[in-house]
Order: sequence, then structure tokens, then C-alpha cells
Amino acid sequence: MNHTISALVHNRPGVLAEMAEHFKRSQLNIRSISSGETENPEVSRMVISVDADNGDVERITEEMKGMDSVIQVDDLARRDFVDRELLLAKLNMDRETTPQLMQIFEVFRAHVVGMGADSITVELSGDQERVEGFIKMVAPFGVRSLCRSGRIALKRGDD
Repeated sequence: MNHTISALVHNRPGVLAEMAEHFKRSQLNIRSISSGETENPEVSRMVISVDADNGDVERITEEMKGMDSVIQVDDLARRDFVDRELLLAKLNMDRETTPQLMQIFEVFRAHVVGMGADSITVELSGDQERVEGFIKMVAPFGVRSLCRSGRIALKRGDD
């Protein structure tokens, strides 16, 4: 099962590496990890996406709570949350395929951010399903390069 873990951590050198090492020791593969400052520059939020069973996630989140660098941990898979991912993609483009690509961009609300003689670079943000759907739609045109930010997420509501 895919779990999204949100952790507030002290914003200091080595915390990201410490967290990744912790998952490695637990033999859990991180699908994506995003980290950035919060409204407080002394605190960062890490959002870690991992495929694991509930027991493994419960164990690792409990262990994380005991780490000196960790302030708070939530397994968002157990809560209602909002998530987004950023995608940048450079695609093959020619005179014949441009109209079709532009229609796909419009449907997915992707934005053109660069053009070359025979390529186009677009950005898209959305949940994981939307990003993966976009990739499937543009793949037949030829993807030259692609970069995904990984999932970022927050709990819904007033918590």
C-alpha cells in the first residue's frame, strides 16, 4: 500500500540524509521524498512516499518520533489530505503533432515553458494520477526528458 508520511523536522544539515538512512536500515524503498522550509525557517516539512504495509509504516513512524531531528510525524494515508506533484517534460514536436500536443496540454492544464526547433518543454502540477495520466498521453509523441518533483502534501481541514 502507498503511504504518504509527513514529518516536521529541524531545518539543519544532514537531516534529509539521516531520514533516508533510517528508511534504508528499515529496508523500505522511498518512492519520493520532498523537503522544504515551512512558514518557520527553522522547520522543514518532509513528505515521504513509500510502498509498505501498515505494520511497517506504523513501526517506522514510531521510530521517527524518537529521532532528535523530528518534531512531528503523520501517516497521511490514514487522513484526508491534499497532494501535488510538479512535472517538467521535454517532448518531441513537429508541425504535424503540435495541434495534438496543444490539445493534450489544454485538457491537463499544462503550461509551455520553453520551445526549441523540434521540442517543447511543459510544466504540469497535479495529483499523482493526473501526472501519470499526462505522461501516458504524451509518451507516443516522444519524451526526450522528464523530471518529477515527488509528492508534497498537507492534511485537509484545520489540523
